[in-house]
Amino acid sequence: MTDATLPPATSEPSSAKPAQPKSLYAIDELTRKRNAAEKRFQAYGIGAIGIGLFFLVVLAIAIISEGIPAFTKTIVEVEFTLTQEQYDQAEGQLFKTKAYEQIFIGALQGQLEEKGLDVPFDASTIERIVGKPGGDIRSFFKADESQLGQPVSFELAASSRVDGYINGRVTRENMTDSRFLQKTDLDLVDILVEASIIRSVFNWSFITGADSGVDNPGGAGIGASVIGSFFMMLVVLFLSLPIGVAASIYLEEFAPQNKFTDLIEVNISNLAAVPSIVFGILGLAVFIQFMHLPQSAPLVGGLVLTLMTLPTIIISTRASLKAVPPSIRDAALGVGASKMQAIFHHVLPLAMPGILTGTIIGLAQALGETAPLLLIGMVGFVARGYPDGFVSGFLDPNSAMPAQIYTWAARADYAFYEKAWGGIIVLLIFLLTMNILAIILRRRFERRW
Repeated sequence: MTDATLPPATSEPSSAKPAQPKSLYAIDELTRKRNAAEKRFQAYGIGAIGIGLFFLVVLAIAIISEGIPAFTKTIVEVEFTLTQEQYDQAEGQLFKTKAYEQIFIGALQGQLEEKGLDVPFDASTIERIVGKPGGDIRSFFKADESQLGQPVSFELAASSRVDGYINGRVTRENMTDSRFLQKTDLDLVDILVEASIIRSVFNWSFITGADSGVDNPGGAGIGASVIGSFFMMLVVLFLSLPIGVAASIYLEEFAPQNKFTDLIEVNISNLAAVPSIVFGILGLAVFIQFMHLPQSAPLVGGLVLTLMTLPTIIISTRASLKAVPPSIRDAALGVGASKMQAIFHHVLPLAMPGILTGTIIGLAQALGETAPLLLIGMVGFVARGYPDGFVSGFLDPNSAMPAQIYTWAARADYAFYEKAWGGIIVLLIFLLTMNILAIILRRRFERRW
């Protein structure tokens, strides 16, 4: 019997053509969409990098343009000869500095007359332009009486408002008469500029000086704060590096995996995200109120920043140790080395570039912290000079660059605002130096396997 449901067999060849194989070079619609999506993603990445570079350039231009005036100052240079008779008369008067000030005014008038400029002015005008020069002149000749009878050139710093007028920050249109400067004083300033008596010079005192009072922005410097930051970073370096590296080696290579070590690792990760002001409160409570360490000292600041830097160093060091291939450990153990020898003689040298990089980045982060230092009293007005010695550099009250910048930015006079921008430039130079050092050390110790 035959199955009626089956189609009848035929001997004629089929007219259907077999499917042609697809070419590897043909781009179908799905591949075209994937390629377009990839190009869009690349365009998004390039655009993001461009936006980031644009804002970085804007920030750099803003910092440099606002901070450059802090590195220049306006001086009034007057040359005169103080005779022995004038010196004795000034010392014999009741108001000695006032007598020296009158001598200065007379010398200035004589210098203008030599240049063919006859401009009347009084002592109050001079005080608004250069302050009270009598004290500086008297101190100079009291310290070295051999200068009597010889021509001496005095360079006196102009007031902050005169400096702003020279730099273009203060104009006749936007200023109002006050006890600090009057519009009529600008006529004398213009004449002194024309006579080359007033000029702008590089402000070395900003780099080497200490903080000044709120009424003397021209005399404020960041040098003492740089020294304070230096001593503070020494404390951070010599405490955080050995403690952080030792803790990392133990946790990564020797510690057993149990709930206790898991708890330690979780807490280290959490401490890395704790706000810096919390560490400042901890330092205030423990190091100052409980341990009675000297307030405002770089030692206390270094201890606080050490606590804040340790989690960063531990995490980066553990990542560097973990990046060393296990075959290095196995090979060292296979030739008879102990576990301690395998870690310290083979694994640690290979992980050293990452350890140094993480340490320097942690130190750079600590260098820019402000909130913990404010809580322990390392503010700008404390720093009045340089420490007397190496030990006093750790124990004497001082300031740090971030706290000094914050203090200047909080003051009312715009000249202090320029000082703050200048301090930011100095701080950025330090940070760039530390990051360049990290790159050099990484290149120096880097090994390939």
